[in-house]
Amino acid sequence: MATAALGKLMRSSRWLSFAMLVALHLALVLGSQSSLMRPLLLMHLGMFLLWQPLWRSESKLGLGSAVLIIALSLIALFWLNWWLLAFWVSGLFALVGGRVFAFHARWQRRYYLLMMAYLLAILLLEVAPHLFGLPALGEVIDILMAYGLPLLLLVMAFIPVERDHAENELAIDFIYILLLFALLTLLLLGSLAFMTLAQIGYLDALMRSLFIIAIMLLAMGALWNPRLGFSGFQGLFSRYLLTIGTPFEIWLKRLAEAAQQEQDPETFLARATEYLTEMPWLSGLSWVSGRGHGTLGASSPHRIEVSEQDMKLTLFSHKAVSPTVLLHVRLLARLLGHFYQAKRREQNLREITRLQTIYETGARLTHDLKNMLQSLVALTSVAREQPERAQPVLQRQLPVLTQRIELILAKLKAPQAQEDAVELPLAIWWEGLRQRHQHHHIEWRSPQNIGGPSIPVALFDCAADNLIDNANNKRLREPGITVTVTLTCEPFSLSICDSGSAIPSAIAHQLLNTIVPSEDGMGIGLYQVARWAAQSGFRLEMSENMQGKVTFRISRME
Repeated sequence: MATAALGKLMRSSRWLSFAMLVALHLALVLGSQSSLMRPLLLMHLGMFLLWQPLWRSESKLGLGSAVLIIALSLIALFWLNWWLLAFWVSGLFALVGGRVFAFHARWQRRYYLLMMAYLLAILLLEVAPHLFGLPALGEVIDILMAYGLPLLLLVMAFIPVERDHAENELAIDFIYILLLFALLTLLLLGSLAFMTLAQIGYLDALMRSLFIIAIMLLAMGALWNPRLGFSGFQGLFSRYLLTIGTPFEIWLKRLAEAAQQEQDPETFLARATEYLTEMPWLSGLSWVSGRGHGTLGASSPHRIEVSEQDMKLTLFSHKAVSPTVLLHVRLLARLLGHFYQAKRREQNLREITRLQTIYETGARLTHDLKNMLQSLVALTSVAREQPERAQPVLQRQLPVLTQRIELILAKLKAPQAQEDAVELPLAIWWEGLRQRHQHHHIEWRSPQNIGGPSIPVALFDCAADNLIDNANNKRLREPGITVTVTLTCEPFSLSICDSGSAIPSAIAHQLLNTIVPSEDGMGIGLYQVARWAAQSGFRLEMSENMQGKVTFRISRME
C-alpha cells in the first residue's frame, strides 16, 4: 500500500507541474489584453502551491497563512506586468533547477531538464522581448508559442514516471537556486545593458551576455580546483560553509587550552561550560555529572540535551536553531563530553599510579623486613648453638643490621624518595654480603682484586638476599644441594646458582614477569626485584634452568 501511495503521489506531482506549465503557457499566449490571463495565472499559482517542493503538501495550512497567500496573489495579479512575470519565471526556473540535481532516476531528471528548457525559452523569447519592447521579434515569438513550446510540453507529457527517493523527500538545493537565479538575472540585465550602451539588437546582446557568462564559468571552473600552488576556491568555499561562526572556533581553542591547563575533571568542566555560555545564541546551560552539577545563565523553552556516559549537558537557546547549527552544537557538546571523560580517566590513572607506587614501596619494604628478620633469626641461632662464636659475629653484623633498620625507617618516612641514592664500592658491598650470610654454608667465588664502579646498596641487598633465601629454602626441601654465589667484574654480574632440581617450565616462563604461586611466600619477591632492577638500569634473569644447575644473574643493561 505504501508503494502504491508513493507512486500515486509521484504521478499527481508530475501532472500538477505539467498543468502548471500549461496554465502559464495559455496565459502568455492569450496576452495581457485578454480577460482570461489573470484567471489562468491564478490557476497557475494555485497549482504551483500544490506542487511546490518547499513545504510538504500534507501539512495543514493555517488561517493566517491562507489569508497571506491569497492577499499576495491578489496584489500580484492587480499589479501584474512583464517585470513581475520575468521575476516569477526566473524564480521558478531556479527552483526547478535546484530540484533537478537531487534526482537520480534518468527519466525524472530528463523531465525536469525539459521543464527548465521550457521556462528558459519562455523567459528569453516571450517575457524579455515584451519587457524590453522589441516588436521585431513578434512573428518569431508567435510561431514559437503556437508550435514550438506546445510540442515541448507534449514531449514532457509522454515521459514515463519513475520512482525516486528524492521525490518522496522533496529535496531541493538552495545553493543551486541562488546560483541559477543570479545567473539568469545577470543574463537579462547584461542583455539590457548591451542593448542600451552598444545600440545592438536583442539577440546579439543575448549572445554577448551568454558568451561572457560562459567565460566566467570556465574561469571559475579552472580556479575551483587547486593547481600551481593555488589552494583553489573549493577549499575556501568548503571552509566557509563548515565555519558556522567565529564563536565556535574561539570556543574550540579555549577548550583545547583548558584541557591542557586543568587536571581536575570538574574544574575543567566548569571552565569549558563557562566558555560555552559566551555563544551569542545561547541563553544558558546546565550540566550534571557523577561528581557535581552546575547552572549558568537563564533557561528557555528551546533546549538541546546531550548525554555522554554519566555527564548530561542541557543547552538553552534564545530561539529554535537550524538543523546545521544543531548538528554542530551536538558535535561540540559530545566533544566536551569526550574531553571530560578523558580527564576522568587521567585522574583514575593518576590514582592507580599512586596506589601502585605505594604498593611497590610497601612490597619492597616487606621483603627488606623479612630479610632483616631472617638475619636476626640466623644470628640468634648462632648465639644459641655456638656461644663461643657469637661475640665476634654479633660485633660484625649488628652495625649492618642497624644500618638496614635505619634505611627502612627512612623509606617509611619518605616512601617516594629515591631508593638507589645510597651506593657503595663493589668490594665493600661484597664483603658485607659474605659476612651477613657466612653461616648459610654458601660457596663464594670472586676475583682476587675486586674493582668496578659503585653499586646501589638497597637494590643489590634485596636481590642477593631474596635469591639466597630462595636457594636456602630449596635446600630444606632438597637436602644436600650446594649454593654458589659468583661475582664477576668484567663484565659486571652477580650470579646465584643451586644444584637442585629445575624449575617447571610453566613457572619458569612467568617467573620475573608476573606474580607466580610460591610455596614459601606470596610469590612477588623476584617479580618486585626484577622491576626494581629494570628501573635502575640492571637486568635480573634466569640464565640457566636445568637439573643440577639453576642460575639467576643480575647484570647491567647494555
